Amino acid sequence: MTSITSTARRWFGAVRGSRWTRRSLVGAMIALVSVAGAVIGTMLFAHANVAVGPFRAEMSISPSVFGGTEVDLPPLGSLHLDSHDGPLHLKVNLAALDQSRTEALIDDPTAISRAGENAVDDVRDGVIRLGVRTLGIAVLSAIVLSALIFRNVRRVAASGLTALVVTGGSLGLAAATLRPDSIAEPRYEGLLVNAPAVVGDARRIADNYGRYSEQLQQIVSNVSRLYTTVSSLPVYEPEANTTRILHVSDLHLSPQAFGLIRTVVQTFEIDAVIDTGDLVDWGSTAETGYASSIPSVGVPYIWVRGNHDSASIQTAVARQRNAVVLDNKITTVDGLTIAGIGDPEFTPDKKETPAANPDDPAQSPLLRAGGQLAETIRTSGKPVDIALVHDPAMAPPLSGVVPLVLAGHKHQREVSLLPAPAPAPSASPTPAPSAAGDEPPVATRLMVEGSTGGAGLRGLEKEEPTPLSLSVLYFDENRQLKAYDDIQLGGTGQSNVEMQRNVVGAEPEETPSPSGSPTPQSEPSR
Repeated sequence: MTSITSTARRWFGAVRGSRWTRRSLVGAMIALVSVAGAVIGTMLFAHANVAVGPFRAEMSISPSVFGGTEVDLPPLGSLHLDSHDGPLHLKVNLAALDQSRTEALIDDPTAISRAGENAVDDVRDGVIRLGVRTLGIAVLSAIVLSALIFRNVRRVAASGLTALVVTGGSLGLAAATLRPDSIAEPRYEGLLVNAPAVVGDARRIADNYGRYSEQLQQIVSNVSRLYTTVSSLPVYEPEANTTRILHVSDLHLSPQAFGLIRTVVQTFEIDAVIDTGDLVDWGSTAETGYASSIPSVGVPYIWVRGNHDSASIQTAVARQRNAVVLDNKITTVDGLTIAGIGDPEFTPDKKETPAANPDDPAQSPLLRAGGQLAETIRTSGKPVDIALVHDPAMAPPLSGVVPLVLAGHKHQREVSLLPAPAPAPSASPTPAPSAAGDEPPVATRLMVEGSTGGAGLRGLEKEEPTPLSLSVLYFDENRQLKAYDDIQLGGTGQSNVEMQRNVVGAEPEETPSPSGSPTPQSEPSR
């Protein structure tokens, strides 16, 4: 037994002391250090910023068993593509909007189609640059780590060569197994409500937007010609001291909205723009850059928050030099006193109206907000000419308090008179005589704007996109609304612009009675 044990020890000692064994151990250590250095370097430094359309896309490569590609779309979720095999995983983050590129798209509507055509090339070039960067980083990291451990030139060189072969082979395997058709079958992770918009309807939106953007430049140019024709009509001729207000709403991150607004501001000599909310789609931090286009309109921009606008969006709007954010506040612009309050609900994903009774102020936050603004106006001690809300369901408490309420939210143009406020109950069985100088409550007109952004990308989910709508309001020296122009830009395949001038008082209007008339109801949030 002792002889067997001693024989085994001599054999293992001989093997361990052999040159082949020592070289194998050194080779294994070099390979281990090379792979470790390449992995560490790739995870820390293998990323690059690539411009894709209006986005600053951050691409990164990380070790993975299954390969594939992940595209992050905050705050919607992420798409996972079975794009390739191999030990490398590609991640693309589209969280940041590039301000300069976004403004370029807004200024030139046809640029959106060029951006779409170049997007594939941008991504391909970005991936190639990232691959070359990853290869260099992996080799350099392996050399540095090997130098710290071995302190031997030959072993350091071997580590660099090993990292080159391993990383280059991994990149080659990914390229050889590339599956471009994987984009047609993405796997979505995120809120269930967002899945159709990200995966399914995105193809239809892209197709419709391509057709629609082709007509946009001609549509915008037609505004000037249309104004020249309509302004010559004898129905209403604005005086020199007329104040012109442009009412817009529900831009929903549309790349063409501000270009259209600037055109109308210049053509109609607008004094101020009123925006009744839903500037963006999701209220995410990535969308705050959209507000940077507000100064380009060149006139005061009065804004109230919509149900798609978060607190960060409101802060971004407030930072613009010509913007006035009204959240239960009153301001004066060009002689007009304007009050406004933001939508109390932040519900960018809401699909249906809550079950609470919308006519009960105790249950409806919209009515409570409208009542809060009405109380602010009453206690201000001065007459207010215009009240701004986002959802028309907030308007009933303002009846009799202001002559005009502007709203949006419905993506459909509507003009009506609010029901007169019900008289306050009196404790006396006989009504008391009116005090001298008392006047009946003013009739309140509610003007609901359509979507100036054509409901953004959501407006392209149907066969025909939502028309772009905006209105020009004319006020005389007494701050009274005398007329308004409703402007609507056509949908897909159309290059027409329609404008209808409406003179206030030209036709008799019936004021709804205080009882038995429905109040404006909030439609499902858009």
